[in-house]
Amino acid sequence: MSTEFWIQMIVYAVSLGSFGGVVLTRLTYLEKKMDKHNCLVERMVTVEQSTKSAHHRIDELREEK
Repeated sequence: MSTEFWIQMIVYAVSLGSFGGVVLTRLTYLEKKMDKHNCLVERMVTVEQSTKSAHHRIDELREEK
């Protein structure tokens, strides 16, 4: 096998490795964004439940008047 063949194989391997690194980096970034989004959704559910509870208490106070 010629030297040119091995040089091409090394270039392909380096290119594939760098592409894989970019893909993994992007996936890590997207996972972090998804975690932030999920935390926001969990907090909003808590806020909605708290708001619903507050509205029920306000309605009860109005009925007592």
